[in-house]
Amino acid sequence: MGPTARVVAMTLGLAALWACREAPATGTADQPSALVGAWRSHVRASSGVLATVRDLEFMTVFNVGGTMTESSNYDGAPPVPPAYGVWRRTAARTFEARYAFWITKPPSAFDELAKGGGWGPGGHGVLTETITMAEDRQSYASKLVYVFYDASGKPAPGGGSATCDATRMGF
Repeated sequence: MGPTARVVAMTLGLAALWACREAPATGTADQPSALVGAWRSHVRASSGVLATVRDLEFMTVFNVGGTMTESSNYDGAPPVPPAYGVWRRTAARTFEARYAFWITKPPSAFDELAKGGGWGPGGHGVLTETITMAEDRQSYASKLVYVFYDASGKPAPGGGSATCDATRMGF
């Protein structure tokens, strides 16, 4: 292949890559990219074990490609890792997210901590969230349903529902 053919091939390759790139986040609120970014939400549970928690907050990151990560201000009590999941657009300015987190159980005795033990696996939880994006793309309201499963994967008590109001994090 001569030098001219290489330049043409490289130019066509770069043009193809440019055409396949993700649309910028400056599109309309109907585009899935409208949800991409970092969000902080206030959660108000109306039922289940979280209904007594009045100051629950989530920080959530929605990634290009449909994955997400969520962490709450209660992840340390008891210690649990962040939640991981997926999201998708379901209608104009409406999205659905489904994410899961591990539940830990306390050691049976305090001396287990001194011996190097810790909080063991206790099951998992699944949250399903229906999100309605504001027209300005800087906030959303959502409805959240959460369910719990024990360590053997069987449904466990404590699940419920909540509403969330989120704002986009930024400078």
